[in-house]
Amino acid sequence: MSTTNPVRGRLNAGFFRLVDRYVHHVLGDRKAALFADLPGTVVELGAGTGANMRHYPAGTRLIAVEPNPPMHGPLRDAASRHGVELEIHAVGAEDTGLADGSIDAVVSTLVLCTVDDPGAVVAEVRRILRPGGRFLVLEHVAAPDGSPLARLQRGLRSGWRWAFEGCDLRRRHTGELLADAGFADVALERYRAGSVFLPVDDQVAGTLRR
Repeated sequence: MSTTNPVRGRLNAGFFRLVDRYVHHVLGDRKAALFADLPGTVVELGAGTGANMRHYPAGTRLIAVEPNPPMHGPLRDAASRHGVELEIHAVGAEDTGLADGSIDAVVSTLVLCTVDDPGAVVAEVRRILRPGGRFLVLEHVAAPDGSPLARLQRGLRSGWRWAFEGCDLRRRHTGELLADAGFADVALERYRAGSVFLPVDDQVAGTLRR
């Protein structure tokens, strides 16, 4: 993931806490379906302020890969509220330090847009998953070329990337990257979220099985 700026890091932590209820209103049903039947231990990449914590059963052991220190306090608060056993790894998603084939489920929501090398992140996920393990993703993607949303994304791209710690509105081929990453089974859906945050409204979600 991109290097965290100490000022923007704190601002982002506050912003994501502020919009948490709205984002849950928009994406909550989709996330609930995606995260059904999770195992007892889950790795979450870019866990942020704990927006996904409400979907983890009480007693879940969550290994949160989150390099932004200002996110850690809200993460701990969310874990306490939801009865989740939290273990924070303050490292990038490209190198989690977890053992080969040791994890049954990895979650990534709105994270691959922020990393410098999404291919390396997906390869790392595949490395740490056990055979049959699941990679559960919900990511925003570049809108089709020539569309009004694509023009909006281009206009906002530089400022957005600076403000949101490397988030690239025109990150291309995320769906194709996931589909071609060597997973045994891939089930992805592309859709419009229907959010007021139009620049990130074009999304893809689904499950990849090791």
